[in-house]
Amino acid sequence: QVQLVESGGGLVQAGGSLRLSCTASGISINNNVVGWYRQAPGKQRELVATFTRYGTTNYEDSLKGRFTISRDNAKNTVYLQMNSLKPEDTAVYYCHALISFMNYWGQGMQVTVSS
Repeated sequence: QVQLVESGGGLVQAGGSLRLSCTASGISINNNVVGWYRQAPGKQRELVATFTRYGTTNYEDSLKGRFTISRDNAKNTVYLQMNSLKPEDTAVYYCHALISFMNYWGQGMQVTVSS
């Protein structure tokens, strides 16, 4: 059974930082597509950052330089470091994994950036 358990969301002031964590069970994050999406109110879910199965990274272009995805294979955990946060970063953030053509999602975490 695949589970993605997220932590680290919350309320932060504009300009602040947060680090999100996603710990996987039932799968290995190594050599799989694992990353982060977000969904703001009234908007579609969008890619934030992800690892490809080859270990390279993809980012939403507008987030490059502020957000950094990383992982600890020993802990089977993926991280999202978010710096210089803006009110428009307010959204529910989801951990995602694509395994054998199946999409798996975490429960989602609210990140709210106050101005």
